[in-house]
Amino acid sequence: MKKTLHLFKIGGAILEDNKELEETLAFFSNLPGRKLLVHGGGRRASRMSRQLGIEPKLHEGRRITDAATLEVVVMVYAGLENKKVVSMLQALGCNAIGLSGADGNVILAAKRPVKDIDYGYVGDVKTINTQSLAALLEAGMTPALCAITHDGKGQLLNTNADTIAAELAIALTAQYQANLYYCFEKPGVMTDLDNTDSVIRFLDPELYAAYRQQGIIAEGMIPKLDNAFRALKAGAASVQVGDRKSLALGRATQLVWTTDFPESNI
Repeated sequence: MKKTLHLFKIGGAILEDNKELEETLAFFSNLPGRKLLVHGGGRRASRMSRQLGIEPKLHEGRRITDAATLEVVVMVYAGLENKKVVSMLQALGCNAIGLSGADGNVILAAKRPVKDIDYGYVGDVKTINTQSLAALLEAGMTPALCAITHDGKGQLLNTNADTIAAELAIALTAQYQANLYYCFEKPGVMTDLDNTDSVIRFLDPELYAAYRQQGIIAEGMIPKLDNAFRALKAGAASVQVGDRKSLALGRATQLVWTTDFPESNI
């Protein structure tokens, strides 16, 4: 029987609120058994860029990472944000170890080819070093990964944190029963962003496609859910999307292959 692994991705808005971050990390640290955390830090990176006179460039919500921007995101993601998260987890009694994809060669990526848009130093995940991650997990440590990867040739790359979380879940399902959580500032995937009671309790691919076509699910939620469904299809035991409270109460959005449930879906 496979051991349970909780893979937990926290979003940028949570990283901006120290109280919410502390409470979210407390919830994470109390999850039983083996745990792994992934974080981004895009909001702080954008703020730091502007302070340095570098205007952030985005295309459809995705960061264009030129050489100057890469230096900023490495400093913020692998430096300030990662060590902040690790120190807070240590204070909670969770033996975290901060990593980028280059550390232990845990995430090897390839620079994204130029097509219609040149995203610069953005990396698409090629391989996950599950052996190194499993060694840390079995030693009782909790990896905390930032959104920086490498190409194996000395080049650091910026990789979407939602994608990293999904790729980790996909790779580790061979060894663990992987439960994937996307934790952000909303209680779940909502049909009305102004109404917290509009959380979609169960979301399957057909319903997702319909809501996406209608514009109910849009913008940054699309790549998050694309990654989430990819992990579910590849064998993740469960995938949930929501905030700390909804995840704790079992009221977050759960991704499924069918919405044929007896209770209301909202």
